[in-house]
Amino acid sequence: MIVKPAWVRPLAWIAAALALGVIVFGAFVRLSNAGLSCPDWPTCYGQITWPTHHAAITAADAAFPQRPVAVHLAWREQVHRFIAGTLGVLVLLLALGAVWRQRMPRVAVIVAALAAAAGVWLYMGGEHAYSSALAGIAIALPLLAAWRLRRAAPWKVLTVVLGLIIFQAMLGMWTVTLLLKPAIVTSHLLGGLATFALLAYAALRLSGAGTRDIPARRLLPWVALGLLLLAMQIALGGWTSTNYAALACGTSFPECAGRWWPALNFHQGFVLWRDIGVNYEGGVLDAAARAAIQMAHRIGAVVVFVYGLWLAWRAARAGLKPQGIVLALLLCAQVLLGIGNVVLGLPLAVATAHNAGAALLLFTLIWLLAATQRPSTQREF
Repeated sequence: MIVKPAWVRPLAWIAAALALGVIVFGAFVRLSNAGLSCPDWPTCYGQITWPTHHAAITAADAAFPQRPVAVHLAWREQVHRFIAGTLGVLVLLLALGAVWRQRMPRVAVIVAALAAAAGVWLYMGGEHAYSSALAGIAIALPLLAAWRLRRAAPWKVLTVVLGLIIFQAMLGMWTVTLLLKPAIVTSHLLGGLATFALLAYAALRLSGAGTRDIPARRLLPWVALGLLLLAMQIALGGWTSTNYAALACGTSFPECAGRWWPALNFHQGFVLWRDIGVNYEGGVLDAAARAAIQMAHRIGAVVVFVYGLWLAWRAARAGLKPQGIVLALLLCAQVLLGIGNVVLGLPLAVATAHNAGAALLLFTLIWLLAATQRPSTQREF
């Protein structure tokens, strides 16, 4: 029998909480237009922190004339990177805790960490091709380790998260170097939420979440469908934000620009990959394309709200009343925050809270998912 290390469960909860913090702070950075406030990566104007003194700012402006220093924005981007880096260290510790008793997975995780570190060093030295190759190895090795790991699902999940967070670092780099390309920024958002979801799932399962109650377990496929619908809606929300379409309908609600169905261009609104080299800060789409994105997000919100309330009712009837109540309350709060974004003109606090609400909804469905599965036995660990 393999006994789980006593520190893994609390560390998994700490990592999940920190992942939530990274998501919320990342939304704050993006919504305050600070995403390109550090024009290089992983440094900020060539520094570990960011320029603050007059001489350093002057030198940075000379080195990056296309992006003059804005200290009130640069600190947000670099602090976000520091927090994400701390999360990466915690995830590495969790992955090591999961694989330490098996030689091949342990070696794979250690080599992945070394490859990721070497890849960053090579990138900073301008060796981008070698850096990308090492990053690919660093992402693949934890997946291989999880596949070979002879332990229960939560341990495999903790190993997979290491590969995911290395990929997240690459997406963060591309967010800067590809000038806020919507497909990259949206993928970065989804990757952050996936990291949070997987860490939360592992923490819940390691904490004994599960049930032997048959009615509750029959809810599992409906929870899975709810997760799929929520993921699609979050992707729509990310696409809305990264294309600067949140106020495409003005401040009118439920109408869009004073009309129930204005001129919409779905084809242009949902072109997923556009030209490289274009600065997407502020958005490049016309009004009809942005309105199409906004309307799609509103329609998706109705679908998720109705289905989510039904699922909350089913969960409460199946003996999962706490999860059902939390889900219903969060759905109502999220809808109100979404409406507030529109009618109040996208205030930063409300928009950031809307992102946090999406993450909390995701956690609630993960909580439901874990609660509708068979409880783990000690022998599985």
